[in-house]
Amino acid sequence: MTRHPDPAREAAIIEFLKASGWGAAMRADLAGDASTRRYERLSLDGRPAVLMDWPAGPDAPVDDAKHAYSTVAHLAEDVRPFVAVDNYLTGIGLTAPEIVAQDLDRGFLLLEDLGDHVLGGILERGAGPQGEPLDDIYRACIELLVRLQAEGAPEHLPVGDGGTHEVPHFDDGLMRAELDVPLDWYFPVVLEREASRQEREEFHALWTALWPLMQAGPRALCLRDFHSPNILWLSEQKGLKRVGLIDFQDAFLGSRAYDVVSFLQDARKTVPAEREEAMLDFYVACAKATLTGFDEQDFRAAYAAFGAERGLRLIGLWPRLLKRDGKPHYMAHMPRTKSYLRRNLAHPALADLKRWTDKHLPLDD
Repeated sequence: MTRHPDPAREAAIIEFLKASGWGAAMRADLAGDASTRRYERLSLDGRPAVLMDWPAGPDAPVDDAKHAYSTVAHLAEDVRPFVAVDNYLTGIGLTAPEIVAQDLDRGFLLLEDLGDHVLGGILERGAGPQGEPLDDIYRACIELLVRLQAEGAPEHLPVGDGGTHEVPHFDDGLMRAELDVPLDWYFPVVLEREASRQEREEFHALWTALWPLMQAGPRALCLRDFHSPNILWLSEQKGLKRVGLIDFQDAFLGSRAYDVVSFLQDARKTVPAEREEAMLDFYVACAKATLTGFDEQDFRAAYAAFGAERGLRLIGLWPRLLKRDGKPHYMAHMPRTKSYLRRNLAHPALADLKRWTDKHLPLDD
């Protein structure tokens, strides 16, 4: 049986499972992510479920003021945002895990098990579990994003305990926190030198100039990490219900381009340029037919800007996971991330940023 390394936490888990009617369940660890959350797969009389174990608290502090990155980057610090977004997604007809039981104060959720058909594994196999072509799965995911974006930008989401989750915005503070990641980690770990004050000022000034591109167009709820590890394919369902969603607790309100970039420039699985372009065209066609206020030129410029911002953050995140968190396997994603960055920097709107990266942060593999 799986046991938490902290005896007190283990005792709390046992108490929660007993109170939920799952005290006799078999428990097995599930692969985690880059966070402090833990997951277990449960089985009771042939019924599966997933335990989310998430003690409240921020990430490690990373700035001089001792603010946690999770705070300045608007990352969820307990289970309540997950519950709020989960209820919202299921309420608009999308597939997210049913919450079977919850203890919000102690950070335990008992969730529906959506299965094992994670998009990452499907991409490796080259087809869905029933032979569905990859392009059909990609199109379904794009259609889901358009459906989500058509719902607008909910500012306040009920948690279910009488509280409300105030959905954060992708604001200037969040962007600056993300922009500091490559300066704080890629430079010293990979380039083996600190970023100079002038380099930092030039870098941030370039993004100040790009900010209007990233703010263009109506806001939408962005799931933030909409990519292969967090998407499941449910062949037995119909339509958009076939796309199962997990790991959306950090959702914010921002550009429609954000999740499209996360999906079509997947950090963990290579999306060939040809498929990216074809699916980008498909998104544009769907958006033109469905979304009010959609401007293709503005969207494509925002897509390139968010793709570059995301890529630069990730090339700093992988060394941070290596150096600070002892997780070296994430460095395997560096060549892919740099390849996506080069695609984004080719957009004319990012010409000044490209010149800066060519000089200070060359993207040679």
